[in-house]
Amino acid sequence: QVQLVESGGALVQAGGSLRLSCAASGNIFGINAMGWYRQAPGKQRELVAAISRDGTTNYADSMKGRFTISRDNAKKTVYLQMNSLKPEDTAVYYCNADPLLSRVVGGNPRSWGQGTQVTVSS
Repeated sequence: QVQLVESGGALVQAGGSLRLSCAASGNIFGINAMGWYRQAPGKQRELVAAISRDGTTNYADSMKGRFTISRDNAKKTVYLQMNSLKPEDTAVYYCNADPLLSRVVGGNPRSWGQGTQVTVSS
């Protein structure tokens, strides 16, 4: 059993930056891979980025360059650094986790967080 708690969402102006955090508790095997998805109003949930315990990363093509995923294994926490934010980045950002990176990337992990709202004003 893994619990995920996101934080760091906020209202920010276009061009600004935010860092989201997701703290995990529970079975560390269950957080071998962790990731971030987002869901904008009226749109499907989409992959932002994923990272395995050894630091292997996977980014959605549209997220490369502005977003950086990282993790602190000792703290069981994954981060998402978001730079040069745009209004179209407005969404609820969800953390997820699974023993397998492929399941995190594929959007069918065992664990999801509750989400944190990011709003980018123009």
